[in-house]
Amino acid sequence: YSRASAAPFKRIPYMEALEKYGTDKPDLRNPLEIIDISDLFVETDFAPFRGKTVRAINVPDCASRPKSFFENMLKFAMEIGMKGLGYVKVNDDLSFSGPIDKFLSDSDRAELIRRAGLKPGCVLYFIADTKALAPKLAGQIRTELANRLDLLEIDAFRLCFVTDFPMYEQDEDTGAIIFTHNPFSMPQGGLDALQNKNPLDILAYQYDIVCNGVELSSGAVRNHDRETMVRAFEIAGYGEETVREKFGSLYSAFAYGAPPHAGMAPGIDRMLMLMMDEPSIREIIAFPMTANAEDLLMGAPSEVTEKQLREAHIKVR
Repeated sequence: YSRASAAPFKRIPYMEALEKYGTDKPDLRNPLEIIDISDLFVETDFAPFRGKTVRAINVPDCASRPKSFFENMLKFAMEIGMKGLGYVKVNDDLSFSGPIDKFLSDSDRAELIRRAGLKPGCVLYFIADTKALAPKLAGQIRTELANRLDLLEIDAFRLCFVTDFPMYEQDEDTGAIIFTHNPFSMPQGGLDALQNKNPLDILAYQYDIVCNGVELSSGAVRNHDRETMVRAFEIAGYGEETVREKFGSLYSAFAYGAPPHAGMAPGIDRMLMLMMDEPSIREIIAFPMTANAEDLLMGAPSEVTEKQLREAHIKVR
């Protein structure tokens, strides 16, 4: 099986992926990119944008689309939880038209033309929400636009490494510092970073392989030092006694020394899904489970006898 085009890996830091593509699993066949324009609306008269995180997507040659196209995009935006979907069309003289234009100053228009590379016929979409939600919503709008406009590159594999995941994040409800992804990853900078840096600035040695918007593999450089592991968990609110109790095997093993190690496990089934151009992994698994997690081939799950429970030292109450 062959594809017309398979490009080499591209390395994209995690935060750049969120900002440019709205996801940590970017589909690089989609030519549209997201830009951050929040600074232009800090004190805007347009209340829905004021003080919000605002993203924008430039869609070339879209201004001539029929009214129904814009109405359907608005409908999609409402379905994913947005309160609206603002946009401006760029006219031949680089003036704007559309529901957002009246809230823009001349300097705003000039800056948007510069940042987004606007040309006649372009449409600039605006996505505004909280710091956490705006990038994700912009990513969904980006994907939907590419699908509706047939912008995805055909017969191509576009791969990338997503790297530099943040080690910690702040819980929106409690304000507590929590692990973002794999708590057993080695922080970049090691123990010194854990002791001297703001936890929210610490990056981890974590990486994903992504192809056409599908995560093929996730991996990391693993933490191999007990003192570093203990400190990493302390920042997230777990004392050394808890680490010893919950992760006793690692805690004991690290006392004797462990070599630096890293790895990942690419998913062959996901690769086949892409190669076969199937939308779901279930289509290429020989005997997939049902929606109720039943294995029809093996007849599982099934009734367990009392004897089997005793052999496994399991007591059901």
